[in-house]
Amino acid sequence: MVGSYIHMGGQVGVLIEVGCESDFVARTDEFQTLVREISMHIAAANPTYLDRSDVPKEDIDREKEIFRAQFEGSNKPPDVVDKIVEGKLDSYYQQVVLLDQPSIREPKTSVGELVTAAIAKMGENITIARFARFRIGEGKD
Repeated sequence: MVGSYIHMGGQVGVLIEVGCESDFVARTDEFQTLVREISMHIAAANPTYLDRSDVPKEDIDREKEIFRAQFEGSNKPPDVVDKIVEGKLDSYYQQVVLLDQPSIREPKTSVGELVTAAIAKMGENITIARFARFRIGEGKD
């Protein structure tokens, strides 16, 4: 199913492709509600990537360098700094990766967990294939 959502008087729009295994499930209210919830989340939270594997290695390396630089001269052991950097990297993923972001409606639940719960409830595999977020004026140079 390709879902869409227009927000803020037409200032922000989202297109999302969510797949399941049958047309029967795709036509259910639960599935359509899930697609709408995720579309609204994308409009509000503006994720950059679908999942962690989509984040370019250069971006991850740059973030790690920034986090490590924050602890230069702190006399913390390297293994402690590594654990702190990994924790900060998880926080970075929650900012830019759709499946890691806390849901706008249920902040204690990630978008990925919402999808997993829907899979359990509907009994079919559900995947988010891709999404695009448009905002008037963004992307113009």
